[in-house]
Amino acid sequence: MKIYFINPPFKAEFGKFSRESRSPAITKSGALYYPLWLIYAALYSEKNGHDIRFLDAPAKQLNEEQALEIIQKGDNTYSLFVLDTSTPSIKSDVRFAEKIKSIYPKSLIVLVGTHPSACAEETLGYSSAVDAIAIGEYDCIIKELADAIDKEGDFHNVRGLCLRVGDRYVRTPAMPPMKNLDDLPYAAQFIKKKLDVNDYFFAAATYPSIQIFTGRGCPFRCNFCVYPQTMHGHAFRARSAENVVGEFEYIANNFPDVKEVVIEDDTFTANKKRVLEICHLLVVKGLNKRLKWLCNARVDLDLEMMKAMKKAGCRLIIPGIESGSQQILNNIKKGTKVEQFYTYVSNAKKAGLLIHACYMVGNNGETKETMNETLNLALELNTDTAQFFPLIPYPGTEAYEWAKENGYIETDYEKYCLADGTHNTVLSMPGLSSEEMVAFCNMARKKYYLRMSYIFHRLKVGLCNPSDLKRSFKAFGRLKTYLFK
Repeated sequence: MKIYFINPPFKAEFGKFSRESRSPAITKSGALYYPLWLIYAALYSEKNGHDIRFLDAPAKQLNEEQALEIIQKGDNTYSLFVLDTSTPSIKSDVRFAEKIKSIYPKSLIVLVGTHPSACAEETLGYSSAVDAIAIGEYDCIIKELADAIDKEGDFHNVRGLCLRVGDRYVRTPAMPPMKNLDDLPYAAQFIKKKLDVNDYFFAAATYPSIQIFTGRGCPFRCNFCVYPQTMHGHAFRARSAENVVGEFEYIANNFPDVKEVVIEDDTFTANKKRVLEICHLLVVKGLNKRLKWLCNARVDLDLEMMKAMKKAGCRLIIPGIESGSQQILNNIKKGTKVEQFYTYVSNAKKAGLLIHACYMVGNNGETKETMNETLNLALELNTDTAQFFPLIPYPGTEAYEWAKENGYIETDYEKYCLADGTHNTVLSMPGLSSEEMVAFCNMARKKYYLRMSYIFHRLKVGLCNPSDLKRSFKAFGRLKTYLFK
């Protein structure tokens, strides 16, 4: 059967909306993530015999009219539409579903993503145009649903759905998480056939880059992290080392312009033995000389792994440092110690790895004093790059429940982004307003990036590596507006 997978348009007049980012928005750096979860689900359905169509509207900055025009071209016998969503765009996504339903009234429309997974019944209540919600990890759900429709069977028996039945909402039994991730085709194969790598940008990566996932689920319990709590769970599952390196090889052979692979796993380094196997294979196959790569890596990463990763082509690691206050780290269940940060940064420098550090303010227990602790830590660690953001609690997370129960959060989802699609701060606490948190992050960003020592460091790195200089100028071109406001 024919399935249309769609990453819907949203605020196209302002830029490219990065729906699958952990904090969806039109970003200040111009970042646009590949719609990887939608890609993997499309690939899995295609592998199992279904005919798929795919549209990533934000990648081409399409508005609704343009997107609908493309959808209606060619064969119009689509039995199933799968629409990606996000918290700030959810109302718009439902309205787009209504427009599709008016054109294809007999087709089934299913919404996927973190937001409807966390708020399934609420989302179904927005419009009768939405027939179902696929809850959580949805590759197998969509495939099973398509099979049922194909066989004219009862799709109410498909696992992992929330359905409208009369005036009630019914959940079917949960779909178990996919265990053998090697069953999934390479995302890079899909990107080669359907997308343009030049449409996507990740500020920390050498341009152009390709994003992949090598694992799902995160064994750690950070209370703000949305994907483990709403889609993939905390049981870590991973592709084999051979499978991961096979995709690197495919990228090296099929994308002559791509310089870097972005491994988007929540925690790529969770299994040390597997990471070392991947690094060994990359070196054996000589792929470390052709492709650089970066990954998210917790601060428990040791020097042995860092050296192996560097040798295998890793250029940069991204830790979620979050706060300079140990009490706040404890409050958000981060499972790290402030003293670990110093060892981590020192070891990374010894191994020759760059660090993009992530800092966040507004967590449980935050005060003006603890925010300054975080800034002082950031300046002391002096990593290659850093980001400062207020906490944005998303439905389905413990952080959201904490903020909602205490009346700290704006629960109008459309306010999660400003009118121009950029991030909005929906959190405000006693003694610390949203305006104060935003002002602090703006100040911290300026203080960090406008140091003369930092500017000379970036120029030195760029002169040694022209592609890195190009990446830095591209990101700075977008960020400068906010730095000099």
